[in-house]
Amino acid sequence: MNRDDEARGTVERIARESYGRLIALLVVRTRDVASAEDLLAEAFHAALEQWPTEGVPSNPDGWLVTVAKRRHVDLLRKGQVRLNGEPHLAASEIGEASNLSEELPDRRLELMFACAHPLIERGVRAPLILQTVLGITAKTIASAFLVSPSSMSQRLVRAKAHIKECGIPFSVPDQDEMPDRLNAVLEALYAAYSTGWDEAEGASELAPEAIWLSSLIATLLPEEPEAKALLATMLYTQARRGARRDARGCYVPIDRQDIALWDRALISNAEKLLHACNRSGPTGR
Repeated sequence: MNRDDEARGTVERIARESYGRLIALLVVRTRDVASAEDLLAEAFHAALEQWPTEGVPSNPDGWLVTVAKRRHVDLLRKGQVRLNGEPHLAASEIGEASNLSEELPDRRLELMFACAHPLIERGVRAPLILQTVLGITAKTIASAFLVSPSSMSQRLVRAKAHIKECGIPFSVPDQDEMPDRLNAVLEALYAAYSTGWDEAEGASELAPEAIWLSSLIATLLPEEPEAKALLATMLYTQARRGARRDARGCYVPIDRQDIALWDRALISNAEKLLHACNRSGPTGR
Protein backbone atom coordinates (compact mmCIF):
# COMPACT_ATOMS: atom_id res chain seq x y z
CA MET A 1 0.00 0.00 0.00
CA ASN A 2 1.43 3.39 -1.00
CA ARG A 3 1.41 6.40 1.31
CA ASP A 4 -1.54 8.05 -0.45
CA ASP A 5 -3.74 4.99 0.05
CA GLU A 6 -2.54 4.51 3.62
CA ALA A 7 -3.27 8.14 4.50
CA ARG A 8 -6.71 8.09 2.88
CA GLY A 9 -7.58 4.75 4.47
CA THR A 10 -6.51 5.91 7.93
CA VAL A 11 -8.53 9.13 7.67
CA GLU A 12 -11.60 7.18 6.55
CA ARG A 13 -11.19 4.69 9.40
CA ILE A 14 -10.83 7.42 12.02
CA ALA A 15 -13.80 9.32 10.60
CA ARG A 16 -15.85 6.13 10.85
CA GLU A 17 -14.63 4.82 14.21
CA SER A 18 -13.44 7.82 16.22
CA TYR A 19 -15.41 10.83 14.96
CA GLY A 20 -17.60 11.23 18.03
CA ARG A 21 -14.72 10.72 20.46
CA LEU A 22 -12.65 13.42 18.76
CA ILE A 23 -15.58 15.83 18.47
CA ALA A 24 -16.36 15.36 22.17
CA LEU A 25 -12.78 16.23 23.12
CA LEU A 26 -12.89 19.40 21.04
CA VAL A 27 -16.36 20.41 22.23
CA VAL A 28 -15.23 20.29 25.86
CA ARG A 29 -12.56 22.81 24.88
CA THR A 30 -14.51 25.11 22.54
CA ARG A 31 -17.95 24.80 24.23
CA ASP A 32 -19.30 25.00 20.69
CA VAL A 33 -20.36 21.92 18.69
CA ALA A 34 -20.30 23.65 15.28
CA SER A 35 -16.81 25.07 15.88
CA ALA A 36 -15.55 21.66 16.99
CA GLU A 37 -16.87 20.11 13.77
CA ASP A 38 -15.16 22.80 11.68
CA LEU A 39 -11.86 22.34 13.53
CA LEU A 40 -11.92 18.57 13.06
CA ALA A 41 -12.76 18.97 9.37
CA GLU A 42 -9.71 21.24 8.98
CA ALA A 43 -7.56 18.67 10.79
CA PHE A 44 -8.76 15.91 8.44
CA HIS A 45 -7.94 18.15 5.49
CA ALA A 46 -4.45 18.78 6.88
CA ALA A 47 -3.94 15.04 7.35
CA LEU A 48 -4.83 14.31 3.73
CA GLU A 49 -2.28 16.94 2.66
CA GLN A 50 0.58 15.99 5.00
CA TRP A 51 0.36 12.26 5.68
CA PRO A 52 1.01 11.15 2.06
CA THR A 53 4.44 12.86 2.20
CA GLU A 54 5.29 12.65 5.90
CA GLY A 55 3.70 9.29 6.63
CA VAL A 56 0.85 8.40 9.00
CA PRO A 57 1.85 9.31 12.59
CA SER A 58 2.03 6.62 15.27
CA ASN A 59 -0.91 8.23 17.08
CA PRO A 60 -3.13 9.58 14.26
CA ASP A 61 -6.08 10.37 16.56
CA GLY A 62 -3.80 12.42 18.81
CA TRP A 63 -2.28 14.16 15.77
CA LEU A 64 -5.72 15.23 14.57
CA VAL A 65 -6.78 16.55 17.96
CA THR A 66 -3.51 18.44 18.38
CA VAL A 67 -3.83 20.08 14.96
CA ALA A 68 -7.46 21.03 15.69
CA LYS A 69 -6.53 22.51 19.07
CA ARG A 70 -3.63 24.47 17.58
CA ARG A 71 -6.00 25.90 15.00
CA HIS A 72 -8.37 26.90 17.80
CA VAL A 73 -5.51 28.63 19.62
CA ASP A 74 -4.62 30.50 16.42
CA LEU A 75 -8.21 31.71 16.05
CA LEU A 76 -8.31 32.79 19.68
CA ARG A 77 -5.09 34.77 19.30
CA LYS A 78 -6.52 36.50 16.25
CA GLY A 79 -9.70 37.34 18.14
CA GLN A 80 -11.90 35.42 15.70
CA VAL A 81 -13.41 33.19 18.36
CA ARG A 82 -13.56 33.12 22.14
CA LEU A 83 -14.49 30.67 24.80
CA ASN A 84 -17.72 31.30 26.69
CA GLY A 85 -16.78 33.65 29.52
CA GLU A 86 -13.05 33.46 28.74
CA PRO A 87 -11.48 36.25 26.65
CA HIS A 88 -8.20 34.37 26.27
CA LEU A 89 -6.45 31.11 27.04
CA ALA A 90 -3.96 30.75 29.83
CA ALA A 91 -0.40 29.92 28.78
CA SER A 92 -0.79 26.41 30.17
CA GLU A 93 -3.83 25.79 27.95
CA ILE A 94 -1.98 26.97 24.86
CA GLY A 95 0.90 24.64 25.67
CA GLU A 96 -1.50 21.76 26.25
CA ALA A 97 -2.70 22.00 22.65
CA SER A 98 0.79 21.09 21.48
CA ASN A 99 1.50 18.33 24.00
CA LEU A 100 -1.33 15.85 23.82
CA SER A 101 -0.75 12.58 25.64
CA GLU A 102 -0.93 9.23 23.90
CA GLU A 103 -4.14 8.25 25.68
CA LEU A 104 -7.09 10.38 24.60
CA PRO A 105 -9.81 10.66 27.24
CA ASP A 106 -13.30 9.59 26.22
CA ARG A 107 -15.75 12.48 26.61
CA ARG A 108 -18.60 11.12 24.50
CA LEU A 109 -20.85 10.56 27.49
CA GLU A 110 -20.69 14.27 28.37
CA LEU A 111 -21.51 15.17 24.77
CA MET A 112 -24.53 12.86 24.71
CA PHE A 113 -25.90 14.36 27.92
CA ALA A 114 -25.45 17.86 26.50
CA CYS A 115 -27.42 16.86 23.40
CA ALA A 116 -30.17 15.47 25.66
CA HIS A 117 -30.39 18.53 27.91
CA PRO A 118 -33.97 19.65 28.77
CA LEU A 119 -33.31 22.96 27.01
CA ILE A 120 -32.91 21.09 23.71
CA GLU A 121 -36.14 20.43 21.82
CA ARG A 122 -37.13 16.80 22.46
CA GLY A 123 -37.63 15.95 18.80
CA VAL A 124 -34.10 16.93 17.84
CA ARG A 125 -32.22 15.18 20.65
CA ALA A 126 -31.89 11.82 18.88
CA PRO A 127 -30.79 13.37 15.55
CA LEU A 128 -28.33 15.61 17.40
CA ILE A 129 -26.78 12.64 19.20
CA LEU A 130 -26.57 10.67 15.96
CA GLN A 131 -24.81 13.47 14.11
CA THR A 132 -22.45 14.81 16.77
CA VAL A 133 -21.48 11.51 18.37
CA LEU A 134 -21.64 9.24 15.31
CA GLY A 135 -21.03 11.58 12.41
CA ILE A 136 -24.13 10.42 10.53
CA THR A 137 -25.09 12.93 7.85
CA ALA A 138 -28.14 15.15 8.13
CA LYS A 139 -29.43 13.63 4.88
CA THR A 140 -29.35 10.09 6.29
CA ILE A 141 -30.92 11.20 9.56
CA ALA A 142 -33.62 13.14 7.70
CA SER A 143 -34.56 10.05 5.71
CA ALA A 144 -34.82 7.98 8.87
CA PHE A 145 -36.94 10.56 10.70
CA LEU A 146 -39.15 11.29 7.67
CA VAL A 147 -38.34 14.97 7.24
CA SER A 148 -36.64 16.86 4.43
CA PRO A 149 -32.82 17.14 4.54
CA SER A 150 -33.03 20.94 4.58
CA SER A 151 -35.44 20.91 7.53
CA MET A 152 -33.28 18.46 9.47
CA SER A 153 -30.15 20.50 8.77
CA GLN A 154 -31.86 23.65 10.05
CA ARG A 155 -33.01 21.90 13.22
CA LEU A 156 -29.52 20.58 13.91
CA VAL A 157 -27.92 23.97 13.32
CA ARG A 158 -30.41 25.63 15.67
CA ALA A 159 -29.85 23.00 18.35
CA LYS A 160 -26.08 23.41 18.21
CA ALA A 161 -26.44 27.18 18.42
CA HIS A 162 -28.80 26.74 21.37
CA ILE A 163 -26.20 24.66 23.22
CA LYS A 164 -23.67 27.48 22.81
CA GLU A 165 -26.06 30.36 23.57
CA CYS A 166 -27.47 28.74 26.72
CA GLY A 167 -24.08 27.59 27.97
CA ILE A 168 -25.32 24.01 28.32
CA PRO A 169 -22.63 22.14 30.31
CA PHE A 170 -20.72 19.23 28.80
CA SER A 171 -20.73 17.05 31.88
CA VAL A 172 -22.42 14.02 33.39
CA PRO A 173 -25.30 15.42 35.46
CA ASP A 174 -25.52 15.15 39.24
CA GLN A 175 -27.39 12.22 40.73
CA ASP A 176 -30.56 14.24 41.33
CA GLU A 177 -30.61 15.34 37.67
CA MET A 178 -29.63 11.94 36.28
CA PRO A 179 -33.09 10.32 35.90
CA ASP A 180 -34.52 12.98 33.57
CA ARG A 181 -31.30 13.41 31.63
CA LEU A 182 -30.62 9.69 31.32
CA ASN A 183 -34.20 9.04 30.27
CA ALA A 184 -33.78 11.58 27.47
CA VAL A 185 -30.60 9.84 26.27
CA LEU A 186 -32.21 6.39 26.40
CA GLU A 187 -35.35 7.66 24.66
CA ALA A 188 -33.19 9.08 21.88
CA LEU A 189 -31.33 5.80 21.48
CA TYR A 190 -34.51 3.74 21.47
CA ALA A 191 -36.09 6.06 18.92
CA ALA A 192 -33.02 5.66 16.72
CA TYR A 193 -33.08 1.87 17.05
CA SER A 194 -36.84 1.67 16.42
CA THR A 195 -36.39 3.70 13.25
CA GLY A 196 -33.61 1.54 11.89
CA TRP A 197 -34.35 -1.91 13.31
CA ASP A 198 -35.73 -3.31 10.06
CA GLU A 199 -33.16 -1.54 7.89
CA ALA A 200 -35.66 0.64 6.06
CA GLU A 201 -34.19 2.69 3.24
CA GLY A 202 -32.00 5.46 4.63
CA ALA A 203 -32.04 3.99 8.15
CA SER A 204 -29.70 1.02 7.85
CA GLU A 205 -27.03 2.69 9.99
CA LEU A 206 -29.27 3.55 12.90
CA ALA A 207 -29.88 0.16 14.53
CA PRO A 208 -26.23 -0.95 14.91
CA GLU A 209 -25.14 2.55 15.90
CA ALA A 210 -27.90 2.75 18.52
CA ILE A 211 -26.73 -0.58 19.93
CA TRP A 212 -23.15 0.70 20.01
CA LEU A 213 -24.16 3.86 21.88
CA SER A 214 -26.30 1.88 24.31
CA SER A 215 -23.34 -0.40 24.99
CA LEU A 216 -21.25 2.67 25.75
CA ILE A 217 -23.86 4.02 28.18
CA ALA A 218 -24.22 0.64 29.92
CA THR A 219 -20.43 0.34 30.26
CA LEU A 220 -19.81 3.88 31.49
CA LEU A 221 -22.83 3.91 33.85
CA PRO A 222 -22.73 0.38 35.33
CA GLU A 223 -25.02 1.28 38.26
CA GLU A 224 -27.91 2.38 36.01
CA PRO A 225 -30.24 -0.63 35.48
CA GLU A 226 -32.30 1.04 32.74
CA ALA A 227 -29.20 1.40 30.55
CA LYS A 228 -28.69 -2.37 30.72
CA ALA A 229 -32.39 -3.02 30.20
CA LEU A 230 -32.48 -0.90 27.03
CA LEU A 231 -29.42 -2.67 25.62
CA ALA A 232 -30.96 -6.05 26.45
CA THR A 233 -34.17 -5.04 24.62
CA MET A 234 -32.16 -4.07 21.54
CA LEU A 235 -30.10 -7.28 21.57
CA TYR A 236 -33.20 -9.50 21.94
CA THR A 237 -34.72 -7.75 18.94
CA GLN A 238 -31.53 -7.74 16.91
CA ALA A 239 -31.10 -11.48 17.53
CA ARG A 240 -34.12 -12.11 15.26
CA ARG A 241 -32.73 -10.03 12.40
CA GLY A 242 -31.82 -13.02 10.22
CA ALA A 243 -35.32 -14.50 10.49
CA ARG A 244 -37.41 -11.38 9.87
CA ARG A 245 -37.50 -11.70 6.09
CA ASP A 246 -37.99 -14.73 3.85
CA ALA A 247 -36.08 -15.46 0.65
CA ARG A 248 -38.33 -13.07 -1.27
CA GLY A 249 -37.79 -10.27 1.23
CA CYS A 250 -41.28 -10.52 2.73
CA TYR A 251 -41.80 -9.88 6.44
CA VAL A 252 -42.17 -13.01 8.61
CA PRO A 253 -44.26 -12.64 11.81
CA ILE A 254 -42.43 -13.67 14.97
CA ASP A 255 -44.63 -16.74 15.55
CA ARG A 256 -43.68 -18.06 12.09
CA GLN A 257 -39.97 -17.32 12.22
CA ASP A 258 -37.39 -20.09 12.03
CA ILE A 259 -35.85 -19.86 15.50
CA ALA A 260 -32.77 -21.71 14.26
CA LEU A 261 -31.90 -18.45 12.50
CA TRP A 262 -31.96 -16.45 15.73
CA ASP A 263 -28.56 -15.28 17.00
CA ARG A 264 -27.96 -17.28 20.21
CA ALA A 265 -24.92 -15.20 21.20
CA LEU A 266 -26.98 -11.99 21.18
CA ILE A 267 -29.75 -13.68 23.16
CA SER A 268 -27.22 -14.91 25.73
CA ASN A 269 -25.76 -11.41 26.10
CA ALA A 270 -29.25 -9.97 26.51
CA GLU A 271 -30.05 -12.53 29.22
CA LYS A 272 -26.91 -11.60 31.16
CA LEU A 273 -27.73 -7.90 30.91
CA LEU A 274 -31.29 -8.46 32.08
CA HIS A 275 -30.14 -10.47 35.11
CA ALA A 276 -27.54 -7.78 35.91
CA CYS A 277 -30.10 -4.99 35.70
CA ASN A 278 -32.47 -6.91 37.99
CA ARG A 279 -29.67 -7.22 40.55
CA SER A 280 -28.90 -3.48 40.35
CA GLY A 281 -32.38 -2.33 41.28
CA PRO A 282 -36.01 -2.27 40.16
CA THR A 283 -36.44 -2.51 36.42
CA GLY A 284 -38.32 0.23 34.62
CA ARG A 285 -39.85 0.47 31.19
